Amino acid sequence: MLDVLPTIAASDSTVLITGESGTGKELIARAIHNHSQRAKKSFVAVNCGGLPDTLIESELFGYEAGAFTGASKPKPGRFALAQGGTLFLDEIGDLPPLLQVKLLRVLQEKTYEPLGGVKTLKADVRIVAATHHDLEEMVKEGRFREDLFYRINVIKIELPPLRERREDLPLLINNFINRFSTLQDKTVTGVSPEALILLMSYSYPGNVREKDAKAWRH
Repeated sequence: MLDVLPTIAASDSTVLITGESGTGKELIARAIHNHSQRAKKSFVAVNCGGLPDTLIESELFGYEAGAFTGASKPKPGRFALAQGGTLFLDEIGDLPPLLQVKLLRVLQEKTYEPLGGVKTLKADVRIVAATHHDLEEMVKEGRFREDLFYRINVIKIELPPLRERREDLPLLINNFINRFSTLQDKTVTGVSPEALILLMSYSYPGNVREKDAKAWRH
C-alpha cells in the first residue's frame, strides 16, 4: 500500500480514501501530503462527522465579523488555513446536503466566500477525503450527491483492515512513536525486536487505534 503513495502524491488530483474506522486513513492522507509538492504548506484536518451541522460551514469557510451573534471578529476557516497545502475531509459522507453543494462549488470553481462575507476567496488546496461509508450506495439512496462523488473520487484508495496490511505496521508504529515523542516531550528511538514481533503477530480487530494502544503499553 505505502509503495504507491509517492506516485499518488505527485499528482494534485483529489483523493478518496475508504475503509473501516481506524484503518489509518489520516496517516495515509498525511503521507500523501508529505510526499507532495505542497509539503511545505499546511496539512489541515477536519472531521465532517464530528461537528454539528450549524458549525460545519463556518469551520470550513470561516466567517466575517457580524456574520452571526457572537462573531465579533473575523475567523479564517479550514480552507484558508490549508491555503497552498492539503485539506483532509474525514468522514465526508456525513456532510449535510447544503454543505455538499457548497463543497462541490469549491471543487468546481476553486473559490468560496466566508460566512457573512461578500469577497470571493481563492481555494488553492488539495482535497483528500475519507469515509467508512459506502458512498456509491449513499448516492443511489439520494443521501450523497452524485456529482460531488465523482469530483472527489478521482484517485481512490481502498484501505484494507490493518490485519491484512502487516507490511505497513513498522511504518505505522514509527509514526506513533514520533507522535508520542512530540506529545510527551520525550525521546523514543523505537521498539525492541521482541515488542515488534508481538505487535506484528496480533490481528488488530480495532485497527490503528488498537495498534496505538498496544504500542503505548509496550
